[in-house]
Amino acid sequence: MSAAAGGRAVEAVPHLYVHVPFCPKICPYCSFYKEASDRNKTQRYLDAILRELDAWQRPDDAGRPPLRPRTVFFGGGTPSALSTPQLEYLLTGLRDRLDLSALTEWTLEMNPATVSLEKARLLRSLGVNRVSMGVQSWEPDLLAVLGRVHSAEQARRSYDILREAGFENVNLDLIFGVPTQTRAQWVRSLEETVALAPEHISAYNLTYEEDTEYFRRFASGELTQDTEGDADLFELTADLLASSGYEPYEISNFSRLGRECLHNLAYWQGGDYLGLGPSAFSTVGERRWANVRDTALYNDRVHLGVTAADFEEHVPATMRRAESIAFGLRTNRGVAADTLAHWPEQVAEFAGLGLLEIAAGRALLTRKGRLLADTVAEAFV
Repeated sequence: MSAAAGGRAVEAVPHLYVHVPFCPKICPYCSFYKEASDRNKTQRYLDAILRELDAWQRPDDAGRPPLRPRTVFFGGGTPSALSTPQLEYLLTGLRDRLDLSALTEWTLEMNPATVSLEKARLLRSLGVNRVSMGVQSWEPDLLAVLGRVHSAEQARRSYDILREAGFENVNLDLIFGVPTQTRAQWVRSLEETVALAPEHISAYNLTYEEDTEYFRRFASGELTQDTEGDADLFELTADLLASSGYEPYEISNFSRLGRECLHNLAYWQGGDYLGLGPSAFSTVGERRWANVRDTALYNDRVHLGVTAADFEEHVPATMRRAESIAFGLRTNRGVAADTLAHWPEQVAEFAGLGLLEIAAGRALLTRKGRLLADTVAEAFV
């Protein structure tokens, strides 16, 4: 057990995130740190990930808690943009360094354009047991609007490949509120997704994030957001997916019974996690830090044996508790009602507005409250 995480003893870090920044194409709406695939940086990046992990695992006076992951998540970027040999090198390197005896879920994000049977079989053989595939839409014109590199037919083939490779836990990502998208198109995308019967569906409302092409076009007035229309699509999504057997366990996430994303649930419930790679965040005990958002600089720092972090803050237990309330309210379990005892006025106000309800000792957002989840959450942070 270690107290070096900042006052709160941490027995072991149970969750690992690995950020793969490379993409076959930069999507105009994506705000995550990414860059076009570059073979001149890739091997150095792979080695840097393993070196960063070695530095965490190395026993020294810092007293860092060991990493014994129950969940691993490869996000990006596009992790599947790595070649099959590159993925084998990275995953084998991680397996050689980690105690995976407690591992229950290992997710890797994939773009339909970068799925092959050889790659899928390799991932499955090395322990990846969950894939999250960014379909976003089944409509060809909307795929073009979103700047996606795959076709709808390619996404269908990729889904079949994942099943053939033995994946029994697949998530499909969809986006609504896309410029030019009609209500009928969104219904078709939902229905086509349900017909494939994935274990998990993520349905995100498009938002205009800074440092994206879409944000610049939104700021100039070229693109607009239909708040009422988005709310209608949100309601429609919840109703259609629930009636199809998908539990809305978080505002944007729906799953078959027992197929919730355990890694994301850990974030929402305030768990400790270690992030590797450029831009990756980590929160361990009362310490939070983030790595530089520059792959070349990240590579150089790690290979020089200096920290890749360019941001760090102290996160006291009170702040972590407040964050777990804000995120917990986004889930269908909500939070224990007594955790809101310090905010009686806010609870009464939100209950009076029909945004929050107390049931069986739990504080839960109502359907109306889920539409204003960020506003409600801010009151408790």
